[in-house]
Amino acid sequence: MSKSRDESTDPLVAVARAVRTRGLKGELVAELLTDFPERFEETRSLIAVASDGAREIVELEDHWFQNNRVVLKFKGYDTIETASALIGREFAVQEADRVPLEEGSFYQWELQGCRVETVDGQFVGETTEVLRTGGVEILMVRDGEGREVFVPMAESIVVEIDIEKKRIVLDPPEGLLDL
Repeated sequence: MSKSRDESTDPLVAVARAVRTRGLKGELVAELLTDFPERFEETRSLIAVASDGAREIVELEDHWFQNNRVVLKFKGYDTIETASALIGREFAVQEADRVPLEEGSFYQWELQGCRVETVDGQFVGETTEVLRTGGVEILMVRDGEGREVFVPMAESIVVEIDIEKKRIVLDPPEGLLDL
């Protein structure tokens, strides 16, 4: 098999997660975890991350899209049995290899752990998650007492995002933070 251990601890960005095998030749069906599926065209290898955090570099032999998922074929994984070992693993790239975004756009994971405060400096909490609702995304913030506050990511409410300083500034309408 053409694989090697990835001994680095560099940050990763997950692009897919294997959910099951397909066919008899070691193909895997994977959920897409990227907004940029075209990235697979230029990708030659991925980092397979096990649930315990162990990393392994796998060489991408082929891929194609099927029903909003990606089918992955890795070099050296040529049977159902060998491919089964990858089920449940996330496939990632180095954070430095992520697709650059337009100014003012952010990856959801970049918002996690940001300090959230109001325009007048009042501490609201820390971002734990961004929820996709099909409409306006929702910023989930845990306040100092452990309560969750849900903040719509409308431009009129989320007025500043500074990823480098891990800081988000809100101008919330009256009562929003009391819900």
